[in-house]
Amino acid sequence: MRYLVKARVKRKCEKALLHAIENGMLGKGSIAGDEYLHNMNKARVNDQGVATWVETCFCDPPLAEERPYWEKYFELLSVKDAHSRRTCRHENETEPWACCDCDCTNASHRKRQFPSGLGSAPVSGAGRRVSRRRSFQQEIRKIVSARLPFGCAQDRLH
Repeated sequence: MRYLVKARVKRKCEKALLHAIENGMLGKGSIAGDEYLHNMNKARVNDQGVATWVETCFCDPPLAEERPYWEKYFELLSVKDAHSRRTCRHENETEPWACCDCDCTNASHRKRQFPSGLGSAPVSGAGRRVSRRRSFQQEIRKIVSARLPFGCAQDRLH
């Protein structure tokens, strides 16, 4: 199943999270493997600092495996179905593990990148289309460079 996750990075954990992403350590030891890094590459941040991504998870309850890894760095604001369970081939048992290669949330990905929700990006003064939502890594780098020193509990673990 795919879930729409909204989360905010815990204050003073930005540096530790960026380090974990850049060194490929985010989610290390989890059965979900590289899914954490994939999610951070797809995540977008709005003007309120809320990161949003679509996560594939087969756990019951949702994110049972992933939640401890995310909660090291994030305050999870919401986790909800990204699409109807009725039409999910994995959930209706027509195709086990279908979510791994499914494109059911492509429309959701497009919608998240363009806050207007109209399927097209806003137009800049130069006539180019630009996204108002920043990639997660761009935003976290900006925060890290602006705010030093850090004191996240995760920093003390490394």
